[in-house]
Amino acid sequence: MSDTSISTGIAQRYATAVFELAREEKLLDALEKDLDTLETALAESAEFAAMIRSPIYSREEMAAAVTALAKKMSLSAPMTGALGVMAEKRRLFVLPRFIEALRAEIAEAKGEVTAEVVAAKAMTKAQQDKLAKALKASVGKNVKINLAVDESLIGGLVVKVGSRMIDSSIRARLNALQNSMKEVG
Repeated sequence: MSDTSISTGIAQRYATAVFELAREEKLLDALEKDLDTLETALAESAEFAAMIRSPIYSREEMAAAVTALAKKMSLSAPMTGALGVMAEKRRLFVLPRFIEALRAEIAEAKGEVTAEVVAAKAMTKAQQDKLAKALKASVGKNVKINLAVDESLIGGLVVKVGSRMIDSSIRARLNALQNSMKEVG
């Protein structure tokens, strides 16, 4: 069994426990805000990202630090408790996978799917809403768009929903044209 599948399994168990607790306490909206806060902290703080992987802190030091951070970030009680337990058991290294797993559980409960969209340029809110509406008609669930910009696409979009991918970028079309020209000559 690989390290990735082990950490995914650990993250999934914590995510399920936190999700069930938050659902019982009707705190799913707060939990979503917690996930946004944690993702931002991991992305913007190299120290926080390094701390969750560091073996130099004792379990008690790690738990105290994470609990203090959770309080400062105003995280919900279920999330604060989970982070404390993860720290005491030296499981904070799974935090990024835990966030992904918890987001998936919340989306499933809401009947949503997330579409990973890469566009050649930033999309307006109206464009994103129109795309979400079109995707909803295709997949039959509410669609939440996670947008990234990659100017190397030249134009168009790359959309991933679950295991399906739609690449309507000009870069992909040019590559296809180039490949078909190689076959002719």
